[in-house]
Amino acid sequence: MSVSVVILAAGAGTRMKSLTPKVLHKICGKEMLFYSVQEALKISDDIHIILFHQYERIKEAIENYFKNSKITFHIQNHLKYPGTGGALMEGEDQKPISTKYDRTLILNGDMPLIKKDELLSLISCESAVVMSVFTLENPSGYGRVVIKDQKVHSIIEEKDATESIKSICVVNAGVYVFDKYILGNYLPKVNNNNAQKEYYLTDIISLCVQDKIDIKPVFVNEENFMGVNSKSQLVYAESKMLEYLRNEAMNQGVIMHLPDTIYIEPEVVFEGECEIENGVHIKGKCKIINSHIKAHTIIEESNLKDSDIGPMAHIRPGCEISNTHIGNFVELKACNLNGVKAGHLSYLGDCNIDEGSNIGAGVITCNYDGKKKHKTIIGKNVFIGSDTQLIAPINIGSNVLIGSGTTVTKDVNEGDLVISRVKQENKPGGFYRFFQPPKEIQKKND
Repeated sequence: MSVSVVILAAGAGTRMKSLTPKVLHKICGKEMLFYSVQEALKISDDIHIILFHQYERIKEAIENYFKNSKITFHIQNHLKYPGTGGALMEGEDQKPISTKYDRTLILNGDMPLIKKDELLSLISCESAVVMSVFTLENPSGYGRVVIKDQKVHSIIEEKDATESIKSICVVNAGVYVFDKYILGNYLPKVNNNNAQKEYYLTDIISLCVQDKIDIKPVFVNEENFMGVNSKSQLVYAESKMLEYLRNEAMNQGVIMHLPDTIYIEPEVVFEGECEIENGVHIKGKCKIINSHIKAHTIIEESNLKDSDIGPMAHIRPGCEISNTHIGNFVELKACNLNGVKAGHLSYLGDCNIDEGSNIGAGVITCNYDGKKKHKTIIGKNVFIGSDTQLIAPINIGSNVLIGSGTTVTKDVNEGDLVISRVKQENKPGGFYRFFQPPKEIQKKND
């Protein structure tokens, strides 16, 4: 069924108490508005987003993320037409914004947990007006939805409700489907005769009820339709998103130890036999294949295959790692490692290291000269002793042995042994030149 989608994202979100627009606050690394847009794109090729507060910033963020998607932006005339109903109005006569199809789904940009299947359940209803509802154990503070004969009979605000109405636990979830003629006929009839002087989308429901137009209620999952209006709600929504992402991963066969402590993001992909220990963070676009990620390791924007990482390692963006062992307190950045061992306490940045090579403790690639980053290339079967510094740009051939404590400043040929230590000297009694000698030694010297 063809449907246009309108996403309301014009609000200031003052309860977030932040300079960042509410809909750009992130949940699992992604702006919450993007989740609504992503689900909308799964069901429609006609997406409209209503903006007002910091609209340029939000528009730019959407265009950067959804590069190849055709999305139409509308700037709400907030001074003339404030409110959720006003968001759909344009021109002098409150006519609705122009859309492609005969049916329109109205979404909110602060519902990051919403899913395609639930949206399909709404648009599949053959009714001129469809309204999402859910049941709350404690609906205090919400307007009640009165349903009779499987139709919405009325929406009553709590302040206007009788005790019998207050006993109703069905409330408005805030997502609607309207036939185009409904919006065309009734949106111009909505007024702002209320305390807030705003135009409300719910008034269309009331007008349709008055004219005996059937309004189909569709019960939806409360958590998936929750709106995010505060930092505490943001945290709650992220916890639910993480629960969903972890379950998806475990259903694909990933082993997770203490999953409640594991943080992953939507663009993380697992393949094959993977094991993730407690406290692991995997961020951004990552692919983990047949690998074991040990406790408290951080992986960002990188790909791993047939490897074990950690504990307490940090894989920064741009790494391609295969058949490799990375131990504790090792940090990688923009590395290509194939068949490598780096057991502990190393920094490897902007480098390629080939199979059979072993990186000792305390080895670092000195890749930054204060102005530019430089590359380190290391061949096969290279053994690099502990506490070695590799001053990039540098190329180290295969089958090379580098002694501990060496500072490598020039290219190394295949088969070389590299040592650059200063000759050790032991000065007898040298300690006592700097520190007071014990009394018995002082007497002997006297």
